[in-house]
Amino acid sequence: MKTRLLTAFAVVLFSMGAANSALARDQISIVGSSTVFPFATTVAEKFGQRLKFKTPVIESTGTGGGMKLFCAGVGENHPDITNASRQIKSTEVELCKKNGVNDIVEITVGNDGITFAQSVKAKDVNFTKEQLWRALAKEVEIDGKMVANPYKKWSDIASNLPDTKIEILIAPPTSGTRDAWNALVMEKGCTKKAIELLGKKDKCAEMREDGAAIEAGENDTLIVQKLAANPDAFGFFGFSYLVSNKDKIKAASIEGVQPTLKGIQDYSYPIARPLFFYVKKAHVGVIPGIQEFLNEFTSSKAMGRNGYLTQVGLVPLGDSEMKVVKSNAKNLSTIK
Repeated sequence: MKTRLLTAFAVVLFSMGAANSALARDQISIVGSSTVFPFATTVAEKFGQRLKFKTPVIESTGTGGGMKLFCAGVGENHPDITNASRQIKSTEVELCKKNGVNDIVEITVGNDGITFAQSVKAKDVNFTKEQLWRALAKEVEIDGKMVANPYKKWSDIASNLPDTKIEILIAPPTSGTRDAWNALVMEKGCTKKAIELLGKKDKCAEMREDGAAIEAGENDTLIVQKLAANPDAFGFFGFSYLVSNKDKIKAASIEGVQPTLKGIQDYSYPIARPLFFYVKKAHVGVIPGIQEFLNEFTSSKAMGRNGYLTQVGLVPLGDSEMKVVKSNAKNLSTIK
């Protein structure tokens, strides 16, 4: 009986400690996706200007890195919100639970199209998903066999592609954009025979390591600068970086389709995907301003059809989806 009482008392003390610790911080802490970063910072600036709260501090850590920080625990030393360019994984939900982060609110920000970009100085080009898989995969299927990727130039893959060295700036493994690229391009572009030979579809996403695929970190602005300086290079990132840098870069077509607001919204663009952020419900009402920040982010003036986030490249949700998002934010509905 004494042991049970002591255990219960310890839990209460821990909970009180976490809450009191959190009270020591009066500024919202946000981590996560570099793709969602421009939207979150825009909202944070408006939030800081219009309301009585301090402007949130936002770090671009990548989706995977953000999830690790977010799921590490509850209290002042852990972020309140993490941005994500893909949906939270079941393994991340389990990590959160393991560390006491039990109630997580999921907010869908809008839609995005992964842009396969190049310098404005380069010639226009169109790629199929299979061609992109063949350019990036560690092993490719040729004549019914898996072999180490032999392609050095784009024209080695198809004669109508550029006669230039394959050089692609890629996101790191911790990036949600990399995860989405793997699912939407590498796995979709992988041939049926390759999937059969590899045994698992996710093995199609293993990237080559011979210098053709170059990890460029989580700073998408730096990737834009590198593409602008090298007309032979390509790279991929969120649509907003194309919108903000049209004087420097342009998009290659994917399966004959260019990324546009309409094409991304109706998913006719082949690499369209939703964007998210996740909120630690235990911090709402403890860290000042979280509910108000959610209200600002999910307002029509921010993420609606004519909202200010569309000016920085967000592709807005449909009306029915917006209603669900606003309800989730208002009621702090948690994921199951």
